[in-house]
Amino acid sequence: MFRLPEDRITLTGLEVFAHHGVFDFERERGQRFLIDAELAVDVSAAADGIERTVHYGELAEAIVAAVKRDPVDLIETVAERVAELSLGFPGVFAARITVHKPDAPIDATFADVSVTVVRYGDGGRGSAAIGVGR
Repeated sequence: MFRLPEDRITLTGLEVFAHHGVFDFERERGQRFLIDAELAVDVSAAADGIERTVHYGELAEAIVAAVKRDPVDLIETVAERVAELSLGFPGVFAARITVHKPDAPIDATFADVSVTVVRYGDGGRGSAAIGVGR
């Protein structure tokens, strides 16, 4: 039976200014979003060569572009978008994506609002299988 690799590449706190939100003023003004991406990979094949692993610089650039494009209402949708993108990188077997919205329009004192999704693929060998993880 196939098991997910235990190896992880983690990108934490990637800050993106974008125009997502339910309210018109969120779409007009925009706000900060922080993205955490934890990718299940097998780094044993990397052999100290960047071309044999996930290039986290390219991952960061791709995530920023994905979060900035096409405003949506929900951070759940943003998280799905980033998960799908992440699974498209060769060698990625699973992605745990958290989208933080620290400046959400909530009339109370709070530290953060976030949504986390976990999605599974096959390491770039075929089509991704979407499943909910907790």
